Amino acid sequence: MQRAESDMRAGGGGGVFPRGRTRSADTVRLRKRKSALYGAAPGAGGERGPDLIGENIYLVLFTITLRVLNCFLVQTSFVPDEYWQSLEVAHHMILQLLAKDDVQLLIWIPRLVQALLSALADVKLYSLVRHLENAETAKWVYLCQLCSWFTWYCCTRTLTNTMETVLTIFALFYYPMEGSKTKSSCKYLTLVTLAFIIRPTAVIPWIPLVLRHFWQEQKKADLVLYSYIPVGLVILGISLIIDRVFFGEWILVQLKFLKFNVLQNLGTFYGSHPWHWYLTQGLPVILGTHLPFFIHGCIQAPKRYRIFLVVVVWTVLVYSMLSHKEFRFIYPILPFCMVFCGYSLKQLKTWKKSAITFLLLSNLLPALYTGLIHQRGSLDVMMHMQQLCNNSSNQSWASVFVMMPCHSTPFYSHVHCPLPMRFLQCPPDLTGNESYLDEADIFYSNPLKWLNEEFYNGTLPTHLVFFSVLEQEISSFLALNGYEKTATVFHTHMPQGRIGSHIYVYARRVK
Repeated sequence: MQRAESDMRAGGGGGVFPRGRTRSADTVRLRKRKSALYGAAPGAGGERGPDLIGENIYLVLFTITLRVLNCFLVQTSFVPDEYWQSLEVAHHMILQLLAKDDVQLLIWIPRLVQALLSALADVKLYSLVRHLENAETAKWVYLCQLCSWFTWYCCTRTLTNTMETVLTIFALFYYPMEGSKTKSSCKYLTLVTLAFIIRPTAVIPWIPLVLRHFWQEQKKADLVLYSYIPVGLVILGISLIIDRVFFGEWILVQLKFLKFNVLQNLGTFYGSHPWHWYLTQGLPVILGTHLPFFIHGCIQAPKRYRIFLVVVVWTVLVYSMLSHKEFRFIYPILPFCMVFCGYSLKQLKTWKKSAITFLLLSNLLPALYTGLIHQRGSLDVMMHMQQLCNNSSNQSWASVFVMMPCHSTPFYSHVHCPLPMRFLQCPPDLTGNESYLDEADIFYSNPLKWLNEEFYNGTLPTHLVFFSVLEQEISSFLALNGYEKTATVFHTHMPQGRIGSHIYVYARRVK
């Protein structure tokens, strides 16, 4: 027995094999034992339990549950486009699909759908890294993705930027990276083109990736003839038909988008920033405490991931050339950054637990603050407007005038009743008039004068909604016309300019 044990510890020496047996036969038997013993390990290529969309079902369900919770823990407003480019345009269509006239369903169903799509994108990001590297690396990328405060803040909002990010992750899963087992030219190009249809700027991060693919493809003519051209024609054709149905004429929306935002640079009407804003503020803010891990990951990651870094740098540089800048514009490059952050965590040895704790806690606070507290007044005040709808007698006499920077609140998508409402208009000037002022600018230049002139012989609205910073300036108009404060709604701890810390609702006394 002792001799046999020592022979086994010798690791396959000649004395291990008794007479009458071949070495090759025993080797096969040992390999089978190893496969049976370790096959169940996650990422080891064996059984991983029940699957859903190609991943462990418990991972998928956990991610979906987290994003649904994420959805309900984001009760603040971010930018007007999350309502005015989605719910305000489509809430009647949503009503027809649901066949139920309930304003809460109209508000939450689209957001829950977006949460589901974002959850699936999180899983696909995990799957991508697992196929390219291993389950260990994928785990850390997945962790970084889930604990990103900015992803938490944006991923359940009905923003075109959010859908752009989701489609980017899906497309990346099928992109022909070195060592990828899921690559498909037609699938990734279809998803990229679809993202371009939804928001034309989605093509910006993909320019380096598509060029790299074309450069490395040996059969370039086949790629163009059987992938680029068919996919482009089909998706653009569908887009043209949809726009023809809704606009009543043939129109290429993507060309108008390019003309408005790039060629005419009319986005500056909504604000402008210095060229370095994305480098000094934009990217550092959306990365948050992931920033040092991103830098470390860029140094440690294998060379084949340099294309991801090129995508990040290229996208930031392109957006830096446009005057109008917003945090959400570079949201689609965040998943690329998370790959480097995850690789950084994987490489850490002694400080790994401390780093994970730091990331979780440092992202939890801003995620909860921005999701539950900062800029929540824009949504909360609409609940007061809904109360006017709940009483049918109110609808016959009530009217609302929102005296806030234009598009500060949602509109009929969050009220959904025939309540007369009005807000200050701010359409951009398309004539090139340098002295052009919109209605909101004229109002804020002298609010009291504007109100006295506007309602000199007109019918006064029964309800006024405005930020607290305006109250003192129009106090004489309020008192003279019998308005009383009926609601005070918290909005932000960081008031700035025309934005106040609270929103006031004033109602006119009925004589």
